[in-house]
Amino acid sequence: MTILKTYARLWADDLDQALPLLEEITGRQPHLRMAFQEVALAAIGDFLVVAGPAEERARYSHASATVVVDDLEALQATLKSADATVTTPVTGGPTGRFLYARHAGGAEIEYVEWTPDLVRRIIGS
Repeated sequence: MTILKTYARLWADDLDQALPLLEEITGRQPHLRMAFQEVALAAIGDFLVVAGPAEERARYSHASATVVVDDLEALQATLKSADATVTTPVTGGPTGRFLYARHAGGAEIEYVEWTPDLVRRIIGS
């Protein structure tokens, strides 16, 4: 199992207001932008902006980061051997599949396995 990308999560009321500063400081445009349930998401550089009403953002605030991996099954074996707890089982989403896990030390992370097309587009070959 390999980590392909790690995103720090940023919380915002409005995605369009949050992006200009991030574009300036990263020197990049968002490489991923989408809606998921009641929030809007944009990935830019190493940031994942989660925007929307505070009560909707709160549904995801338990995770401190989003980590893209190449193999969720291998990750689950690693998590189990490290006494981590899967708090949201593998679920399909617009970018592939994901799960949430709480590590033995208490940190909770969203792990995502992107579709092959998305990996090629954002990570490369």
